[in-house]
Amino acid sequence: MWRRNPMMLTVTKQPPLMEDLRNHSQEQLDELRLLLIGCAPTRLDPRRPGFYEIDGHSTTYYIFKYPTGTKVLLLAAWDRESDPVAALVACSCPAA
Repeated sequence: MWRRNPMMLTVTKQPPLMEDLRNHSQEQLDELRLLLIGCAPTRLDPRRPGFYEIDGHSTTYYIFKYPTGTKVLLLAAWDRESDPVAALVACSCPAA
């Protein structure tokens, strides 16, 4: 009898849990959370599996994403405009 009236459940995908390893500002954490929810483009670190760079409005984030996709570790964040080394690396090492 219960099979005649199937019930549809809507399951929303939860954003991954974030863990900050270096005490970043709340604004940076909020921006990274929005980037992760919005599926922002990421650049894979070719030397380290599971490590990515994500470009925000003015900040670049370096994260580790667990293979299960349930947790993200924020390892570093730097300002793109004021960091000449980051700009040089971005120009010399295009994403694969």
